[in-house]
Amino acid sequence: MNVILDPTSESVPVTRQLTPRSGALSGRVSLLDIAKPRGNVLLDRVETLLRERHPGIEVQRFSKPTFTKPAPDALRQEVRAVSDFVIEGLAD
Repeated sequence: MNVILDPTSESVPVTRQLTPRSGALSGRVSLLDIAKPRGNVLLDRVETLLRERHPGIEVQRFSKPTFTKPAPDALRQEVRAVSDFVIEGLAD
């Protein structure tokens, strides 16, 4: 019988610090719906919160044709060209 030993210690959890943020958001935010059920519901709520909390931003919506395949190249290029930030919505 072989025994595999893990040399890492789990007695002390790994801690990481968040990068400081200003709290301000500006620019063009794209919301990408990957076409899973209810993903649009999640992104509707995210869009509402973004517009309420950051009135100066521009929010754009995009959708993949299907969640079973990667986004088509043309869609990825379009999102890349018009976005400063992208939020991808996954839901079920």
